[in-house]
Amino acid sequence: MNPQHITEPARQTPVYGQYEVVVLGGGPAGMAAAVAAARSGRKTLLVERYGFLGGMGTAAGVTNFCGLHANVEGDIRQVVHGVADQLLERIARLGGLNAPHNLFGRTVAQAYDTAAYKIAADDLLLSAGVDILFHALGAGVVMDGARRVQGLLVETKSGRQAVLGQAFIDASGDGDLAAWAGAPYDKGDGHGNMLYPSTMFRLNGIDPARAGKAWEVIPQLMLEAEAQHRYKFPRKTPIVRPQKSGIEWRVNLTQLANRDGNAMDGTDARELSEAEVLGRRQIANVSGFLREVPGFENSYIVDIAPQVGIRETRRVRGLYQLTERDVLDCADFADTIGVNGWPLELHLKGDVEFRWTAPGSRGFNQLPYRMTVPEGLDNVWVAGRCASMSHEAQSAARVTGACFVMGEAAGVAADLALKAKASAAAVDVAALQSQLEKNGAYLGRSW
Repeated sequence: MNPQHITEPARQTPVYGQYEVVVLGGGPAGMAAAVAAARSGRKTLLVERYGFLGGMGTAAGVTNFCGLHANVEGDIRQVVHGVADQLLERIARLGGLNAPHNLFGRTVAQAYDTAAYKIAADDLLLSAGVDILFHALGAGVVMDGARRVQGLLVETKSGRQAVLGQAFIDASGDGDLAAWAGAPYDKGDGHGNMLYPSTMFRLNGIDPARAGKAWEVIPQLMLEAEAQHRYKFPRKTPIVRPQKSGIEWRVNLTQLANRDGNAMDGTDARELSEAEVLGRRQIANVSGFLREVPGFENSYIVDIAPQVGIRETRRVRGLYQLTERDVLDCADFADTIGVNGWPLELHLKGDVEFRWTAPGSRGFNQLPYRMTVPEGLDNVWVAGRCASMSHEAQSAARVTGACFVMGEAAGVAADLALKAKASAAAVDVAALQSQLEKNGAYLGRSW
C-alpha cells in the first residue's frame, strides 16, 4: 500500500504562554507591529522561524531598504517614519547604514549591513518590551468559533507548543496564519503567474577604485557576453551595488522558476527546496562572469543568503484591495495609515519591469487601514507582502517601507481593538490615525 495520508494520534499540546498580542513573522511588518503593540502596553510575543529578525532583509540577503523614500514632485523625501526611524538610528549607530543611493534617476534606496540590522532589531524589540520566540515555525491555529483565533501552534526544538492570544497579527509574508484561520486569499495574477523569486549573494575582494560605478557598465557587458555565447543570464536588469565598506558588493541577478518555467511557489515545499539548489547554481555562473568586470577580478562569494528571496505568495483578501491604479494615481484614502512611495516592480520571466507614477506627481499613494483587515476574521490583522492587494499593486507595496507602515498600524489597531472590545473591522480609525501620528508616523495627509 502507498497511502496518501496518515492519521496522527490525538495529543495534549503544551501552552508556551498567554499573550494579549501575538505576531507571526519577524520582518519589518512584524517588528513594527510588535513594537507598536508593546509600547501601547500590551503583553506581546513575536514568533520567528529563524534565530534573527529582519525577514527577507536578512534571511534572503536583500541588504537594501526600498520604499522609505518617495519622489515628491521631483524632490526625494523620506516618507516612512515611526518605528522605521528607530531601527535606522540603531543600524547607523552600529556603522551599518549607507546613505541613500540613486536608483534609475527616479528614487533612492538605502543599503545596510545585515549583521548590524540583526543586532539593531534585537535591541529595538527588547527595548520596547517584546518577548521573542526564535526558531519557532508556525504550524496551524486553534479557533474559537469561525471568526476568532484562540491560539497559534508552533513547532520548536522543544516540540509542538501553543501560544494563546487575544489579538493576532499575521506578518508571515505568506499569509500563513490568516489562511489557516480560513481567510480567503489569492495567488498571482489570476493565471498562475507570481513574481519570480531570487537568491541574493554578496561578493568581497573588490577594488572600489577600479570598480567605480560598475552598475552602469555591467548591463552592457552582460549583453556582450550573451552575444558571444559565453554566458546565459537568468534575467536582465542586474542590481550590483556596493555595501558600506566598498570592497563588498551585493548582487541581485538570479531568477528562480519551477519545472514548468513559472515562478517558484514559496508555499510549496518541493518547489522551495528545488529553488534553493537552482539559486546556488545560478550564483556560481553569475559570479564567474562578474570576475570579468574591472575591479572584480579578485572577487569571491562571501555570503549566499540563508534562503530564497520570496516576493509573492498568498495575498489575503481584506476589506479593501489596493490596486495598480491606486499606486500609479497616488490615491488618497480616508482611513490612511501611511504611504507607499515605491513604483510597481514586476519581476517577470527573464526581466524586471518598473511602472512609475507620472513625472512631477506627488509620488506616493496612501495605504488604507482596510487592507490589513482580512475578510471573515475578528481578531486578526495582516501586514506586509501578504496584505490585501492586487498582484500588480503588491509588486510596489511589498517592499520595506510599506511593510513598516502596515505593521505599525496593525500593532496600534490591535491595542485599540482590545481596549474597546471591538473587532478589527470596528477599530476607531480616527483614534488609530491620531496615535500613529503621535508615534511619529507620516500618514500622507499634508506635507
